[in-house]
Amino acid sequence: MCQTCIDHQVNFILGCLPTSHPVLYEWLTYLDANDQVSHHQERVWTGREYELRQYRYVNGIPLREEQPALLLNGCEVTVLREADGHQRYHHAFVTLHPIDDATVAEIVTAARARWKSENENHNVLKPKGYHLEHNFGHGQHHLAMTLVTINTLACLFHTVLHLVDASYQRIRQQRGTRKGFFQDIQTLTQ
Repeated sequence: MCQTCIDHQVNFILGCLPTSHPVLYEWLTYLDANDQVSHHQERVWTGREYELRQYRYVNGIPLREEQPALLLNGCEVTVLREADGHQRYHHAFVTLHPIDDATVAEIVTAARARWKSENENHNVLKPKGYHLEHNFGHGQHHLAMTLVTINTLACLFHTVLHLVDASYQRIRQQRGTRKGFFQDIQTLTQ
């Protein structure tokens, strides 16, 4: 996928796990042992407490073993609660953006924003009455996409009603959560 993006001159910031990219992590271990991995740390106030954000990064690290090696720039972030050192978050990313002390935090923030947006959308659609899973594994051809489309349209329709329809707003206010609202509808239709 990275090669396809490069071929089409599209930049990216993608997650990178040890299980999916073992060659990159072997190189990272080797380079870190030889003091060729850069480190950066910052202290950030979250509005409630301080966090320590520790970054490791390297430019021009191979993503794969096959030749020609695909050289990318990689960074890793570990977020710790300053008060007790509890690890809150850890993840690594690869990109074409050059990484240095001035850009590493911005790159990680952009990467985390993408995942935050995707997960928050799934967290609304999955447990709050829409029953949307990350992967609908139903059907052989188009059923999965049809189910996702119907769920998404229902969520959008309910969101619009929540913003503009006074009757819907009153019903939701009396009933509370979306999940409870859906349970009432299910009871009425049965």
